[in-house]
Amino acid sequence: MINIKFYLYENIKRIIENWNEKDIYAISFFVYSNESFTYQQYNNISEFSISYNTEEYCCNASEYSEKRWNYAFWRQNTTKIISTENKNNEGVKILFQWYKENGIENIGFEDFNNIYDDKMYYIGKGPIGYYELLTIVSDVARQLQIDGTILHKFGKIPIIVHDLEYGWYVEEATRNANPNGEAEVFLEALNRGFE
Repeated sequence: MINIKFYLYENIKRIIENWNEKDIYAISFFVYSNESFTYQQYNNISEFSISYNTEEYCCNASEYSEKRWNYAFWRQNTTKIISTENKNNEGVKILFQWYKENGIENIGFEDFNNIYDDKMYYIGKGPIGYYELLTIVSDVARQLQIDGTILHKFGKIPIIVHDLEYGWYVEEATRNANPNGEAEVFLEALNRGFE
């Protein structure tokens, strides 16, 4: 049985331990799928990378500002953990083994007939495989918060689990990832629509 959470935890912890900037205020766990991401015969594959932002880079932006919390404004210093760019990426191989072991099929497919409610609010969970990976990543982030890895290295800062759209599932995943209220300011900023 593939222990994908252990694999991600160990890799993330190793990467984070090498971050040395003193003013890191938030960590990004970026889960994203795109039609151009292909692996084997599948497309629209979900990838996963991590990064961070600093007070200096956001110019000490205000507490609820878009510049502070919207990933589009962050410096794009990502480290890819699950990637389709390199077909030998260990992370994507483990992810697909995990999908197989858990009976997850039709990876990358999204049923566009069932992703909006009658008021046209997005209620979907992304393409098949996306929400499953998002949930795993959120659980790994939660473990890093609970065991003190983040607290001891950076103090009480949030891990934001997200994609580019900040849908309902981002709030759910980020809330789960930060069990001690580490992400409350981000979540408030998100609910305000960023300022």
